Parts: sequence; structure tokens; C-alpha cells
Amino acid sequence: MTKILVTGAAGFIGFHMCRYLLEAKHEVFGLDGLTDYYDVELKKARLAQLEKYSNFSFDQSMLGDIESLDRAFDSSRPEVVIHLAAQAGVRHSIAEPRAYLVSNIIGTFNVMEASKRLNVQHLLMASSSSVYGTSQDTLLSETTPSDTSLSMYAATKKANECMGHSYANIHGLPTTMLRFFTAYGPWGRPDMALFKFTKAILADEPITLFNHGKMYRDFTYIDDVVQSISLLITKPPESKEIVDQVGRVVPPFRVVNIGNSRRVSLLEFVDALEEKLGKKADIKYEKIQPGDVEATQADTTLLKDLTGFTPQTHLRDGIAAFADWYVGYYGAKENIR
Repeated sequence: MTKILVTGAAGFIGFHMCRYLLEAKHEVFGLDGLTDYYDVELKKARLAQLEKYSNFSFDQSMLGDIESLDRAFDSSRPEVVIHLAAQAGVRHSIAEPRAYLVSNIIGTFNVMEASKRLNVQHLLMASSSSVYGTSQDTLLSETTPSDTSLSMYAATKKANECMGHSYANIHGLPTTMLRFFTAYGPWGRPDMALFKFTKAILADEPITLFNHGKMYRDFTYIDDVVQSISLLITKPPESKEIVDQVGRVVPPFRVVNIGNSRRVSLLEFVDALEEKLGKKADIKYEKIQPGDVEATQADTTLLKDLTGFTPQTHLRDGIAAFADWYVGYYGAKENIR
């Protein structure tokens, strides 16, 4: 049994991560601020599921509140920290950039400081495929240049990677950055496409596809995401000496893509959802929005090399699981397949 602290425990990925670890009999300490960026009742419903486990404990704290955060770390004494809490949303970061500085930069710094102070064995932190920005590479690998952020959200995630590298270098803190590629599935966020499209189609309301539908994503099912993270927990990066004229030392730091390695068009995505719901969508087409990336597709070679695992849940199976959850949770009356 490992003592694991998960920030963002009431969030989409955080909730699934906690539940996976609890089922594996780890001692899990959840931390979440329960902010109102989206429906707090959904976050509380996720939390209620986790509180059924005797090996789960929870503290409601904001990452910017250093005293509360330090108390949570001191009381839980984690061996591993999985930092998933963040202010999410590419488009929201254009309207409210300061929120991203406070949560994603200062909050992450506080988590890193606490992890360093307690000498945790492995710090795993959420990044995003958004950091790849304007890269024209068809298949995005961890070595693909990622210095052309298109949104404040992406910029803060890239900054988190740089911060993580510096702490690994200076303090020897083993750190893994997780570049998520469009996670989706049951209990998902209301601001994400699958949730919004399902809600609109069932209500006979139009949906909007930007860039006239010519958008492509590497959709990664949530079960694959949390399994990938769980397998990486026991694979902390190590320092390595490089024999050269400078005598450099590579810090215990790595970046890992977490994706399905399949590029899917939004039109194919909508078609799969229509098939499951048994209803056609009323589609409105618009130009691409500021901050949006046209296409993502993960090279997951490193993930497979490290863990032997490759995410492979088929899109239609994942969408079906989400739709079944949505109808069950919200009590929709429409018949779905």
C-alpha cells in the first residue's frame, strides 16, 4: 500500500484517478478547492463516490492557500503526489488569464515546494497536448518543439513543465509531466465537447463545430488515462550522468504523452455520438477560435517503453460509455442504443 496525495480529487481525471487507486488498495488523500468554474454539484457527486472507501480521506483546500496546503501534506505524509488540480479551459483562459496564473503557476509552485519539503518519491503533474501549439508534426512526440503556445492555458502548462524540470535539477525531485490528449468519458467536464454535444443533441439544440469542422483530436478514454498514470507511479525518472566536456547531469525529470495515438476528426466524433444517441445533430459551422489547435495526435512510444501499456479504447465504445452515464446521471428520457 502506497500513500498517495491527489490534487483535483473532485475533478474529472482526479476523481477517476482516486477511484482507481482506492480499488488497488492504496491509501489516498484527496485535495480539491471545489471551485465553481463548472457545476459544483457534479464535483460533490464525484466526491461522494470516493467517500464510500475507507482508505480515502479528503481536504477542501485551494492550492494558493499555503497554510492549508502544507497542513494537508503534513497530515497525509504522501510518498507519491499526483498533481491534477488546475484551472482548465483553453477559451476561458483568454477571458480570465489571471485565474490561470494563480492556480496553475502559483498553485503548482506550492505543490512542488511541499513535495520537495517532504521528499516525496515521485511527483507526477498534469500537462497538456495544448503545449504543442503551432507544431506541424503529424505525430507529436515528447521531443517535438513546444514553445509556440496559442493560449494562456497552454502557456501555464508549459511553464509547469519548466518549473518541474528546475526542481528536479536543483532539488533532485523525481518528476514526471503528463501531457494529456483530450481525455473523455463518464463523469466528464461540462465545458468539454462530448458533454456539450450530448446535452445539446438530446435537447434538440444546435452544436457548433469550429474551423468548419476541420478539427482533429486524439481522444483518450479516461480508463486508459488513469491506467497509464498508475503504471508510471512506480517508474520515477532517475538522474543520469552524461560524459562529455561539460560533465553534465540529467535531472530526474521526464515528459510522457498520454494519448490514444489516433487522430479523429470532429465530424467522425459527432457521427459516433449521433449513432449512440439515435439522433442527428443540428450542426452549425464557424471559423476557428483564438487559442484553438487544429490537430493533435500523440506518439505514445515512450509510454509503451516505460510501462508496456498503450491506450486503445475505441472511440465509439468510449462515447457509448459516456452517453450511458449521462442519461443515467441526468435522467434524460431519450432512448439511446
